[in-house]
Amino acid sequence: MDSSGRILDDYLEYLRDIRNVSQHTLRAYGQDIRQYLSFLKENRLKTDRQSSRDFITWAYLQSGNKTTVARKIYAVKSFCDFQVQRGRMADNPFDGIQSPKIDRKIPQILTEAEVLGFLDCLPEETFIQLRNKTIFEFLYATGLRVSELTGLTHDHIRVNEGLIRVMGKGRKERIVPFNAHAGQLLMRYMNACRAHFSPLPDRVFLNARGSGISERSIERILQATFQKLTQSTRRVYPHLFRHSFATHLLQRGANLRIIQELLGHTNLATTQKYTSLNYADLLKVYRKYHPRSK
Repeated sequence: MDSSGRILDDYLEYLRDIRNVSQHTLRAYGQDIRQYLSFLKENRLKTDRQSSRDFITWAYLQSGNKTTVARKIYAVKSFCDFQVQRGRMADNPFDGIQSPKIDRKIPQILTEAEVLGFLDCLPEETFIQLRNKTIFEFLYATGLRVSELTGLTHDHIRVNEGLIRVMGKGRKERIVPFNAHAGQLLMRYMNACRAHFSPLPDRVFLNARGSGISERSIERILQATFQKLTQSTRRVYPHLFRHSFATHLLQRGANLRIIQELLGHTNLATTQKYTSLNYADLLKVYRKYHPRSK
């Protein structure tokens, strides 16, 4: 391994162990930085301001996506900062280079009628059908990211209290409630798991072999099931349920800060310095405003 590879490994270890970034972010940053290092090597360029601008131009030509380019700039700039702090570089060649301005997109959502209509017509006769229905109900009942849902283990769920302990981005923990409808479905699904698998695996949501179901499988199953039941060609994906969860709560009058807490948005940390959140209040608001809690 050359010196740049060792430095990159050191940086990724720092992000994982000190900064507590998610595995998804770690993979993305690692890929971005390797592209930058390969770009310099293949073009025999020095690490300077001009080569930084050349890399950004190349990245634009490769992706044509402002969000992707902005992420690459941030990833490589942070990597160079890491080297400057450790005396491996004199200065950061990305200093003063601004990221492209990203247009804010309005999140796509499903209406309440679309979500509830889809969930209510889901079959549940077989183990797989029951599992799928439980997964889709929980995506909407909790607003979890699909990566958070696939990572759930039995010790994360307090069924009798209707609460989930979620490990979110950056390994930040939060408590998320779920409604009685989802809870009853979960208990039926867990009983079915006990009948199918012995011993019971740690992961809550399983594939047919008893291993944890993957994010990609959920995406594929959701799209296929939605198209089959609704006769629609619309693209649906797990994060659409998260957007819909938040929007429907907001439309029904839920406090934005409560929604931020439920979603686990990182910028809530700033808000928490000035306010305290009582989980009894969170449960009260959730049960009042979530469409399934009636």
